[in-house]
Amino acid sequence: MEKIRQLLKRNNVDFDENLETVQEHRERWRSIYVVYFTMFMMSLGFSIVVTGVWPYLDKLDPTAGKEFMGLIVAANPFGQMLFSPLFGWWSNKFGSIRTPVISSLLIFTTASSIYSCLELFNSHVKHWMLWSRFLVGVSSANVAACRAYLSAATKYSERTKAVSMISLAQVLGFVVGPAIQMAVVHLGDQGIWLWPKKLRLNMYTAPGWINVFLALINIYLFMPHVFREHKIAAKEAMLKQGKDNEKATWKGIKPDYFGAWTFIIAFFVMVFNFMLMETLGTPLTMDQLGWSKDHSIWYMGLIMLVCAVFSICTFPLIPILSKKFSEVKLMIWIGFLLMVLGRISCIPFVGPPPLMYDVDLRTNLSIFCQQKLRNLSHDYRLDYAGLNATLQKYDRYLFLNSTHEAQIRYMTFDCGDDLLGCPSDQEWCQKVPAITFTQFIFCYVLTVLGYPIGITLIQTLFSKLLGSRPQGVWMGLMTGSGCLSRVMGPVFVTHVYKEYGTVWTFGMTSVMMAVSLLWLWYFEKRLEPKDPSDTHNDEVKSVEMELFVNRDGEETGDVIKIMSR
Repeated sequence: MEKIRQLLKRNNVDFDENLETVQEHRERWRSIYVVYFTMFMMSLGFSIVVTGVWPYLDKLDPTAGKEFMGLIVAANPFGQMLFSPLFGWWSNKFGSIRTPVISSLLIFTTASSIYSCLELFNSHVKHWMLWSRFLVGVSSANVAACRAYLSAATKYSERTKAVSMISLAQVLGFVVGPAIQMAVVHLGDQGIWLWPKKLRLNMYTAPGWINVFLALINIYLFMPHVFREHKIAAKEAMLKQGKDNEKATWKGIKPDYFGAWTFIIAFFVMVFNFMLMETLGTPLTMDQLGWSKDHSIWYMGLIMLVCAVFSICTFPLIPILSKKFSEVKLMIWIGFLLMVLGRISCIPFVGPPPLMYDVDLRTNLSIFCQQKLRNLSHDYRLDYAGLNATLQKYDRYLFLNSTHEAQIRYMTFDCGDDLLGCPSDQEWCQKVPAITFTQFIFCYVLTVLGYPIGITLIQTLFSKLLGSRPQGVWMGLMTGSGCLSRVMGPVFVTHVYKEYGTVWTFGMTSVMMAVSLLWLWYFEKRLEPKDPSDTHNDEVKSVEMELFVNRDGEETGDVIKIMSR
């Protein structure tokens, strides 16, 4: 046992035998690693479909439109927002996160299965997709409980590193998800039949089944023989304050409510702006760069994967930089400033407008394919004469009696998918310069460099500000704040983007980020954290210093007690 203690110390492991045994130390960190994986899973559950949800929805129901796509993307964080305080309260009430998290993972498994089986529904498919994403959001409300447990299971000195790692897990989930979607693009739109003529495994349904598989692994990791909870933060505070009652320890420490709510709002702003790129990435490249559905999914996944490497490199630097510089300054002048520059760099100022296509033609061709290839009916009849009149411009013609799939796909431009560019109902596309590929990449790189640093330090400072108190409800509020931004973000940006264009979309978000930066800079000193376990709320402290006074060259044992405040 002594050799193990020495090994931990040689490897610079922050091990204190006054707070825990070697076995408890191992179990505590194993439980933290399980929490890291869970946070990764919840982020993955959101992001793995985010680049494919628009083409998947457009395939299943071509009449749904981008606004409904925004609702589907927002349904996930909306469910998380509603249930995060509940999961935080649940974990506080019962003193354990095992039952809440396992319950949430079962919901996650069910919802992901529904998403991958949407082809089985002959009507209201877009609403089934909406509900499946809402349930995934409900399941991801366990993030509040996980964050609260991380704060309770780490010492003050471990907090920055631990929060950096949990943020890394989240960011990895956000960026690896589109990369997985990119990898399964090779399955194609047709894929392989799991249930002949009913259910396919293709580039849209495979991500949902991957979610199911990983969720089952996650459930196993929360079994009692793997996951054992150890809450050391309260023990540390009790030891430093000399108290033997956990409740008395954290009740004597009042959090700075102004600072807490400032961090919650900063979290909202940061996530809102990150979601801008997550939500608009695929539609933006399809509209502005003229990419097809499969090309957009593939290249966006590749871009996110490469940017993930840059993002990952920032996380080891955070604990190092935090020892040399103020964490508040790093949050402001690296995290927020890079995000401001990222938003500004996406505003198009010069150049030609993007390529455009007839949105009515594309919708009608897609409906024609649905009728011929899937025997699905829609609420209105197609004007075949009008369609053929339009198709004459492209030297194509609809043979109404044709049943050959290859011929149908050719004469309908692959069900409208080969009609590329900005849709004609977005009238601003006719006069606003198109975003270039270089501009888009530069904007995205600045985003993925600024976001992980900003979001990690916000959570670190917030956790330190709250101290050793149970943080389930507070973490629920912060998670809810991030969820609210992810609800408003997709709905807001898809509406503003479609109605007013790129200049208004990125201009308004640039102003939002800039105002937030100035607010944080003005109140910088108020946001600097202090170790709450070392404070006694302005009570009188007694410091005894033993001084051996030399009288006539002789040492005596006189003790002088110095009282200080």
